[in-house]
Amino acid sequence: MEQKDRTAAFLNLYAKYFPPENIIEIKMILEGLDENQYAVLSASEFRDPVLMLIISIVGGYFGIDRFMLGQIGLGILKLITGGGCGIWWIVDLFLIQNLTKKKNYEKFCYAVAAGQRTASFSVDGDR
Repeated sequence: MEQKDRTAAFLNLYAKYFPPENIIEIKMILEGLDENQYAVLSASEFRDPVLMLIISIVGGYFGIDRFMLGQIGLGILKLITGGGCGIWWIVDLFLIQNLTKKKNYEKFCYAVAAGQRTASFSVDGDR
């Protein structure tokens, strides 16, 4: 698949999973990736912000949303305090989608960095 087609396909599928202010940067990064780096990125799983909102509505009172974002400490605090007596749970209903998008962007950056390490390792290993 051609690089521009790959970039367009990735953005069509995942653009809603990232903060809007980072889309241009993501596009530029994607255009610079080779096949191996893109393969590492394709293996990454990104959380759907809408699904996370639904999970937050249903189980946010018990911290399930924070556990799913990898924020174990905050998840335990929400669990122990009953979502901060319900107040933290309500606040998270408004914050969870942006938190999910930011976490997805962090995961994207990590996957790109891992792909670059993999690519440099394979290049160095060929010598």
